[in-house]
Amino acid sequence: MNNTILQCINLTKSYQDKTSITHILKNVSFYLNKSDIAVIIGKSGSGKSTFLHLMSGLEQPTSGAILFNGISLSSMSSNQIAQLRNLHLGFIYQFHHLLLDFNVLENVAMPLLISNKSIKEAKEKAYEMLMKVNLEKKIKKYPSELSGGERQRVAIARAFINQPKLIIADEPTGNLDSYNAKIIFDLIYELNVNLKTSFLIVTHDLFFAKKAHVLFEIKHNRLNIKKHIQ
Repeated sequence: MNNTILQCINLTKSYQDKTSITHILKNVSFYLNKSDIAVIIGKSGSGKSTFLHLMSGLEQPTSGAILFNGISLSSMSSNQIAQLRNLHLGFIYQFHHLLLDFNVLENVAMPLLISNKSIKEAKEKAYEMLMKVNLEKKIKKYPSELSGGERQRVAIARAFINQPKLIIADEPTGNLDSYNAKIIFDLIYELNVNLKTSFLIVTHDLFFAKKAHVLFEIKHNRLNIKKHIQ
């Protein structure tokens, strides 16, 4: 499927101790098309975060295949997977995970610096991205000087700095009030439309569920499709 950016086939994740096997995910198959927003819902402890970790190569499956742009993650070395995450994946979490000792501009520039871009280029691109999230006036502020919504917008700018093909988000509005959550919703959908970035989002928020191109639910170790908008 040439239009598919992310796919898994018969994915299983389980943990075994001396007396039993605990299945987290069992025979899950899934695909995400380019430029689509896929949302996954499910009860706490159902395996949503584990699924994200598997799809991004942070954890290894017990069995099954995961493909990014048609290339199996199992065929990549750990260094290649790390490079894939740095250059082609962006991450947004419930907690912003900003570096407290660095200012806003430096936080957003960090992924470019890690990929050996010059300081000048990294800061110029970071400033451009901060303009997209309306935080260009906060570039010298530190995370402790920002509101919760502003910190999450910085995290989104950092996730987009390498113009990744896919953003993986784990409860991106979980710590925000409804007003700031709506700002993050609008920002994510604006960036999806303008930059054609794909999204894989785990959330409890029904607003995301209603706006998704594809909606899935994890239940009883399975991933079931609930809605698809052509």
